[in-house]
Amino acid sequence: MVNDVVVVGAGPVGLLLAAELRLVGVDVTVIERAAARSPHSKALTLHPRSLEVLAMRGLAEPFVREGVPVPTGHYGGLPVRLDFSVLDTRFPYTLVLPQLRTEQLLEERLLALGGEIRRRHRALEVRQDADGAEVDVAGPDGTYTLRTAWVVGCDGAGSAVRTSAGIDFPGTGTTTTGLLGDVVLDAPPSAPSVDNEYGGFLIVPLADGHHRIAGSTRESATIPADRPLTFEELRGHVRRVAGTDFGMRAPRWLSRFGNAARQAARYRDGRVLLAGDAAHMHMPMGGQGLNVGLQDAFNLGWKLAAVCQGRAPDGLLDTYHAERHPVGAALLENTQAQTVLGATHTPDAQALRSVFGRLLATHPAVNRQFAGELSALDLAYPADGAADRLTGTRAPDLGLDGAPEPSLYPLLADGRFVLLDLGPEGDAGREWGDALATAGAIAGSPDRIRAVSARPTTTHDGWAGRRTVLVRPDGHVAWDAALSTR
Repeated sequence: MVNDVVVVGAGPVGLLLAAELRLVGVDVTVIERAAARSPHSKALTLHPRSLEVLAMRGLAEPFVREGVPVPTGHYGGLPVRLDFSVLDTRFPYTLVLPQLRTEQLLEERLLALGGEIRRRHRALEVRQDADGAEVDVAGPDGTYTLRTAWVVGCDGAGSAVRTSAGIDFPGTGTTTTGLLGDVVLDAPPSAPSVDNEYGGFLIVPLADGHHRIAGSTRESATIPADRPLTFEELRGHVRRVAGTDFGMRAPRWLSRFGNAARQAARYRDGRVLLAGDAAHMHMPMGGQGLNVGLQDAFNLGWKLAAVCQGRAPDGLLDTYHAERHPVGAALLENTQAQTVLGATHTPDAQALRSVFGRLLATHPAVNRQFAGELSALDLAYPADGAADRLTGTRAPDLGLDGAPEPSLYPLLADGRFVLLDLGPEGDAGREWGDALATAGAIAGSPDRIRAVSARPTTTHDGWAGRRTVLVRPDGHVAWDAALSTR
């Protein structure tokens, strides 16, 4: 076997997945059809949960240092913003950071871990058998075949891996399109959005002096996505809505996008797996696509590594589909709902925007619910057991006294499970031995567990009264037990 894993696609999802595998010693090769990284950043935003994911590997600091924190997010382009500042996280904001820089930082991480990226190498076909898989690749020096145990398609909405594996991609086609331009604005607006009965646009400042303008009008929404967008066309549509072009000049990227919404019927087919846009495509509403893709990779990485290293049966990979497919379905649902709010310019849609805006403005609990969903901080995976258990929920960066680190997330940096003893100091006894045995069975090896005895220094919903908590490498709770009442 040449490789444990071949990852197809060197975007953010493929890079993070490959880095997660290399972190624990799995051999992985990344193949990428493009000769160089695109200078144009489709995505601009990292959400709170993605920043937590990076923090769990000690990677968040350079992203936060270079990005611009914004304590709000938008839902369907509504002028009433979602308040991320109330969320229970060290990162209560969206972080504006171009995808280009996100990819550069993730590539640095992968290369530092000994990963390999083969650019100008295109996956042609994937075949699999009981013992592994083969990937036919076209490279600069001709075609060749990679033999591997597992193949992961992180190669976008037009995924060659998904198509070759025969995985259905049902959903809806494009019925409306939007406009996108990265331009210089000499007189930028004070508000992040403009909208009226003619259309609506979001205006996002970028760190290098440019602004991104994205949105649509009644007229532009019917233009096919493959028709080139001109600067004069973008300027005309913005003027129609805003009454000004804000001193628009120096365009460096102009593009259209559509609202096609599709999801892979299964995220695993034997030895082939899918993540990111290869598994789900949708209108880029709310800046969620890159974030959900990174979280796909984080869920899959530790599971695939455990299977590759013989610490878990390959049935563990079925939980990747079971946990992440519903997340993708919810992503399509909320982006389709946002499309009606943000890209439908009729009197009925305007009325819906008004009603929905008042709802977000006057009901903090509703605003909080949508902020929690878009940020992915409220995500909990299904788990058996009592309703008061933490199992399946996201673990916060719990403050800890007496631990080698001041909080939970740094303890996860090496990709192992973390078993927390949160009971009274010196009172572990037999219960702790039982917890270690249970944790070892779940992790597949005692070597994959970092056991820590500490006292909580922060409070979080549901954590009061927990004695032992086993946290998975992706920061979700694998198992927990309450303090004894003896």
